[in-house]
Amino acid sequence: MSFDACAALVERGDPMRFRATMAVPVAARRVLFPLYAFNLEVARAPWLTKEAMIAEMRLQWWRDVLAEIAAGGPVRSHEVTDALAQVLDPQGARDLDALIDVRRWDIYSDAFADPAHFERYIDGTSGALMGTAARLLGEADPQVVADFAYGSGVANFLRAIPALENEGRRPLVDGTIDGVRELAQTALKRLDSARGRHRAVSGAAGAALVSGWQARPVLDHAARDPQSVAVGGLDPAPFADRLRLLRVATFGWWR
Repeated sequence: MSFDACAALVERGDPMRFRATMAVPVAARRVLFPLYAFNLEVARAPWLTKEAMIAEMRLQWWRDVLAEIAAGGPVRSHEVTDALAQVLDPQGARDLDALIDVRRWDIYSDAFADPAHFERYIDGTSGALMGTAARLLGEADPQVVADFAYGSGVANFLRAIPALENEGRRPLVDGTIDGVRELAQTALKRLDSARGRHRAVSGAAGAALVSGWQARPVLDHAARDPQSVAVGGLDPAPFADRLRLLRVATFGWWR
């Protein structure tokens, strides 16, 4: 029932990853749904309250969960933790702890200090999640996964810009047209680098990368028309999006 609860949670709160997960083999879903449910709980924790201390406490609760999993002892009961503890190993628990740590940026209104700070945020969120999922599923070159995760993470972040700005945040280090274009182009290069080395990721581990099926069209759009980022104009056309997911699910995440 905990696994079913995780799937339902992802379906409601992260429909993009839900669609991607339903497009991969059932065995992979048993790993991905608990991980994505955990990620959803952590990602939304800073936004559930205006009180920074309460948000910090929410994130600390999940850090304590990961510490319990890493220690191999009893894990506090929760609809997500029950399933998560069944699929996550100590290394994964330690890697996901870093994800929670960088999510603390979401609590406060401070801008990223510099491009390196922004890159650590993307690597610590998208990279840690995709890297952990791929490692648990099968053999994969960590750098290939990290490059693909960076491209996917930047694409998702760019789509979130209007919402972040509505919350009074300054989400980009360089929000100028040239700055947005350069960021999208850099992410595209890393995405294409990963796609060019796709044989270094096994078919089993590749199921973790299917969630990035929208990254290339989103980044292409942002590179061509950086102004569309500010107005939320990066969402792919529904019909083309369905076809792309079908192609990726059929032929592989690098298509």
